[in-house]
Amino acid sequence: MIRILIADDHELIRVGVKKIIRPAKDMKVVGEAGDIEQALRLVEEQLADLLVLDISLPGCDGLDGLLRVRRAFPELRVLMLSMYPEERFAIAALKAGACGYITKAMAAEELVRAVHKIVAGGSFVSPRLAELLAQDLRETHNGALHDRLTQRELEVISRIGSGKAVKQVAAELSITVSTVNTYRARIFRKTGLHSNAELIRYALEQRLVE
Repeated sequence: MIRILIADDHELIRVGVKKIIRPAKDMKVVGEAGDIEQALRLVEEQLADLLVLDISLPGCDGLDGLLRVRRAFPELRVLMLSMYPEERFAIAALKAGACGYITKAMAAEELVRAVHKIVAGGSFVSPRLAELLAQDLRETHNGALHDRLTQRELEVISRIGSGKAVKQVAAELSITVSTVNTYRARIFRKTGLHSNAELIRYALEQRLVE
């Protein structure tokens, strides 16, 4: 029996995941959490085979939740569940140690298949994610500009790239305007971009916007 934990702050999503898993005779949900602290406690208490982890838990920023789980339980297999399209976080999640990444829009179709593949020792990669990985490999070889950015810097560039003002970016990320400007200066320095217009164009071309 495959023992699964679910960590998502929306009860409807947790109910939906359990509904998808229920018909699978070889799977069982053994616990659910609404935040990262509760998730970490559950992992410690339960002998789970896999954690289905939401990318946007309270108190976590981007992939912080995944990184905390990986540091505390490096052997635990993690399947990321996200409202964001694969272009946004999937490759970064795999590089951070996730065994797979599915969006909430595709969960019903792919979740059970992803769990089976991951628990068997593999990684779940959708056809679209396979394309992104191939593109990332090419860009890494060619030196893509945003490969040099941290996760926080990517979050800032995605918001500025979508046309949001610095004050709005600061509010969404719960940081100060000064801190946003610091991140923006680092982005300019690392990428060689020189203005918001260049940054927005680059973010759109690379599909980094929300």
